[in-house]
This record gives sequence, structure tokens and C-alpha cells, in this order.
Amino acid sequence: MNQQPTAREERPAKRVSDSRTEQIQILMPQHINGMGRLFGGQLVQWIDVVAAVVARRHSNAEVTTATIDNLMFEAPAYVNSTVILVGQVTYVGNTSMEVRVDTFVEDLSGQRNMVNRAYLVMVALDKKGKPTRVPRLILESETEQLEWLDGQRRHKLRQQRRKERY
Repeated sequence: MNQQPTAREERPAKRVSDSRTEQIQILMPQHINGMGRLFGGQLVQWIDVVAAVVARRHSNAEVTTATIDNLMFEAPAYVNSTVILVGQVTYVGNTSMEVRVDTFVEDLSGQRNMVNRAYLVMVALDKKGKPTRVPRLILESETEQLEWLDGQRRHKLRQQRRKERY
């Protein structure tokens, strides 16, 4: 499933791998909540930054966060944990991009365990701050194609929610 650029589109299509981004943090005491775990608000900030970098790399434009569509906390993280955030584009519309950010705790052997998965919708902006078209997405694997189809379903659900003012 290869999303080909249209004639009116100026930007060449890009691969998922072209904008994939990874951020690494070591949890410090200032990142921890009253229960001794990673403060959720801190994680949301890191997720938003990773999503923005992914979207900027894909669109070659400034971006803004339109929605944090899904944020699922799977497990806690504690002081001195190595936290890895991995972001990639999963679906694109005309001016928006859905970005998945997975967060892992990595132990000293390199084993990663999922802490969080989030989906964000980022909108590309032109120099006047108005939405601008984004490149199509080249899907190279079955996993990327399945994520695209899931992204289409999430996009339709978001449209329905907006329509219902959910």
C-alpha cells in the first residue's frame, strides 16, 4: 500500500523510517511523583516532544499538536530507570499526521519493556501558521500497512467524535 503523491502535491512521499525518532532519558528524582513512579505529566511532555520531532521530520514544517488521541499506561517506571521513547508516523491525511510514540523501560542488559503507547495527531504549519499539506507515506512492510489501516480507523473515529462534539 503505497500512498503516491498527487499532481498538486509539491512534497515527495517519505518512508516511515525517514522520520522515526528515539529519545533516551534516565529518570531522576525530579521526574518522579509522590508514589515514587514516573510522573505522568513528565512522560506526556516527552511524548509530545518526540511526536513533534517525528512530524517535523516528515513534513519539513513546523507543527502543532492537535490531539493526544490515546495514552495507555501499561507499567510504572522508577528512579534511575532508562526510559526510551520511540516515535513514528503511522498515518497521514492532507495536513495532519498520526504519530505513535511507544515508551519502554530498558534494563541494563538492553531488554525493553513497554510502559506506554500514545497516538497523537500533529498538524503541519506554513510560515503564516496555517495548515499545510504533508508528504504521503510510503509503506514498506506488512506491519506499516496494518498500522496505516488502524490509523484510518482511528481517523474516522476522531471525525465521528468531532461531529458528535465528544
